[in-house]
Amino acid sequence: MKNNFRSSYYNFSIKDKIVLSILLLFGIQSSFSQEAEKFFNKKDLMLVGSYYYPEQWPESNWERDIKKMAELGFEFTHFGEFAWSTMEPEEGKYNFEWLDKAVALAEKNHLKVILCTPTPTPPVWLTEKHPDILMVNAEGRTIQHGARQQASWSSATYRQYVDKIVTLLAKRYGNNNTVCGWQIDNEPSHYGASFDYSENAQKAYRIWLAKKYKSIDNLNKVWGNAFWSQTYNNFEQIHIPNQKELVQQANPHAILDFKRFTADQAADFVILQKNILRKYIKPSHWVTTNLMPQHSAVDPLRMKELDFQTYTKYLAEGYDIGQGEQGFRMGSAHSIGFSNDFFRPINGVSGVMELQPGQVNWGLFNPQTMPGAVRMWMYHVMAGGNKFVCNYRFRQPLSGGEQYHYGIMKTDGINVSRSGDEYVKVIKELQELRKWYKPEATPDILNKRKTAILYNPDNRWEMEYQPQTNQWDYVEHVNRYYKALKSMGTPVDVIDESHDFSKYPFLIAPAYQLLDDQLVSRWKTYVENGGNLVLSCRTGQKDREAHLWEALFQKPILELVGAKEIYFDLLPTKLMAKVKMDGTSFGWNNWGDVIEPQDTANVWASYDDQFYKGKAAVLHRKSGKGTVTYIGPDTDDGLLEKEVLQKIFNKANVPTLALPEGVLVEYSNGFWYGLNYSSQNQEIPVPTNAKIIIGQKSLKPADVVIWKE
Repeated sequence: MKNNFRSSYYNFSIKDKIVLSILLLFGIQSSFSQEAEKFFNKKDLMLVGSYYYPEQWPESNWERDIKKMAELGFEFTHFGEFAWSTMEPEEGKYNFEWLDKAVALAEKNHLKVILCTPTPTPPVWLTEKHPDILMVNAEGRTIQHGARQQASWSSATYRQYVDKIVTLLAKRYGNNNTVCGWQIDNEPSHYGASFDYSENAQKAYRIWLAKKYKSIDNLNKVWGNAFWSQTYNNFEQIHIPNQKELVQQANPHAILDFKRFTADQAADFVILQKNILRKYIKPSHWVTTNLMPQHSAVDPLRMKELDFQTYTKYLAEGYDIGQGEQGFRMGSAHSIGFSNDFFRPINGVSGVMELQPGQVNWGLFNPQTMPGAVRMWMYHVMAGGNKFVCNYRFRQPLSGGEQYHYGIMKTDGINVSRSGDEYVKVIKELQELRKWYKPEATPDILNKRKTAILYNPDNRWEMEYQPQTNQWDYVEHVNRYYKALKSMGTPVDVIDESHDFSKYPFLIAPAYQLLDDQLVSRWKTYVENGGNLVLSCRTGQKDREAHLWEALFQKPILELVGAKEIYFDLLPTKLMAKVKMDGTSFGWNNWGDVIEPQDTANVWASYDDQFYKGKAAVLHRKSGKGTVTYIGPDTDDGLLEKEVLQKIFNKANVPTLALPEGVLVEYSNGFWYGLNYSSQNQEIPVPTNAKIIIGQKSLKPADVVIWKE
C-alpha cells in the first residue's frame, strides 16, 4: 500500500503535491487528536499525581510513603527516570526487583504508575567504559558523570545501551495493568550546555548535511560560502559552527542548519525509544516525554509521533517576576497559559508532567510561593485542557543537589508541607467538580474569538542568532501578542503550518521572518475566505534558508499587506520614540518597520518623531471577505499591539473582555475559571446567571473562582 502511494505521488505535479501534502497534514493532525483522547476519561477532568523515587529512600519507607500518597488522594505516581544505576548497577547485571516491589505497592494502594526510561542519567560504569558517549560543550570540555543529560544523542554506542535497557523495561512492564503510561527520558535537552560538539555530533552533522544537500556544491550555494572564502570541497571538511573557535561571526546559514540538526537528533533519540516501547507495551499504555518550552534547542513539533507531549513548569524561581509587588511569588499570568496553548494543539492532548511544588533550590533566588499559588497553577493547568498534572516531588530529599526543593511531604516524611496542602485541597475540590461535569459545546462567543498564533522554530533560531539589536527577544515579542489576547478573554492555539488556518477567525504570525510563496498563498486564501490575518515586524524578510530576497525588501508580503516598500529602524535602549494611533501616543524603541502604503491599505498608526515622522507604522486592508493588518513596531509594554488587536476585534464585531493585568478568564470542559495572578484583589466578571462551584467573584492574589453558566 505504501509503495503504491509513493509511486502515485511522484507522478503528481508540484502544485498537486503541495495541495496533497497540506491535506495529509491536516488529516494527520485530526487523527493525532482523536487517538490521544482515547487514553483518558473526560469525566475525570484532570488526574493528579506525584513523583516518587523508591531507589532514593530506604525500602522500609516505601509502603508508608506510597500508602500516604494514596490516602491524600493522588491518583498516580511516577517511577524510574533517574534510576539506571539501580536498574543496572554493573554492565549486564540487572536489578528490577526493587521496581517490581514499588509497582506492586502502587497497585495495592490503587495508584496508577507512569514508568520512565532512565536515559537522562547513564551510569558511571558506562561513561567510564565508553567516554565517547559523552557530549562536548562549545569550550571543548567533555561533560563528565555527576549530573544528568551528559550523553550525546548522536552516539551509536550510547543508543545501543539505551536500546537494551528500554527493551528490558518494556518487556518486563509492558503488560502490567498498574502502568498507565511511559515517559521517555526527562526534559530531553543538554541544559546549560545546550549543544553537543562531540565527534559523534560532528559525524552525524555531516551525514545530516549530505542527506539534505546531496552535493557539496548545493551546500556551498545555500550557505553563501563564496563569502569570506568559506567554500568546501567535501562534507568531511565541515565542522559544527562554533563561535568559541572563530574570530568573526559564524556563518548564519550553518548555524540555522546546526540548530535544525540538533532538534532532529533530540527528536530521533526520543522516537527511537518510543518505537522500542511500542513493540512490547499494551496499546492502552500511552507514550510521552516532558519538555521545557524555554529550551529552544529541542523542538516539540518534531515529536508528533508520540501519543502526546507534556511539559515542565516552574514559575516562582526568581527569573519570572510576574505582575505587581508580589508577582515573583506567583510568576506571570501567561507562563502556564502559553505552555498549555503551545503543547495541546500538537497532538490535541497534553499534560503537565512536572509542576513546581512550592519553594525550589535552583533559581536566581528561591522565594516562598504566595499562599494559594500552587493551587492556582493547578487550576490553570486544568483550565488549559490538560489531562493530568504531576507534582515534582512527593518527598523533599535529605541529601543531594535538591535538598531545598519542596515536596508534598515535609523533611520528616510524615507531615504534609504548606504547598502540599494546596495539592490536597485541589484533589478534594476535583471530586466536587467531577460531579458537575457533562459534555457541552464550547460557547459560541469563544468560537468567534478563537485565535491562532503561527509558530515555526526556524524563525526563533534565525533571529536569536541575528537579532540586529540587543533589545530583540523573539519569545517576548510573541508574548506581547499572547498577553494581549488573553487580556481580552480570547482562546488561543499556538500552531504550526500543518494546521488548517480556516478553523480560526483570527490568525497572528508574529515576526514570521522565514517563509515561501506557498505560505503567502495560503495566507491570501485564508483572508479572502473571511479570516483576519495579523502580521508583525520582520515578517517575510527571508526565504526558508534565511536568504534575503533578490527583490524589494519583504517582497513576498508587500501586496498582501498593502505596502509599496518597508524598511526598519532600531533605536538605543534609552531613546523612546513615539507612534500615534487614534489620537493616542505609544512608545517604542525595540524595532520599527517603516511602511510606504499602497492605495489599497488604510494607515491605522504613524510614527510621530524621528526623520520618518508621519510614515505608516500600522497598515490595515480588506481583501475578499477578510482583513490583513501589519504591525510595524515592537514595543516594550505591548500597549500598541493590544490596541491594534482590540480594534481588529471591534471591526469584526466580536465582543471581548477587558481584564486587568494578571487576571485571566479561561474555559475548558464546561467550566469557566477566573485566576488572579496580580498583587491586588480583583473582581472577576462572573455573569449574574452563573452557578459558582468553587470560590467567589472577588479574588485575593493567587485565588481562583470556577463557575458554570
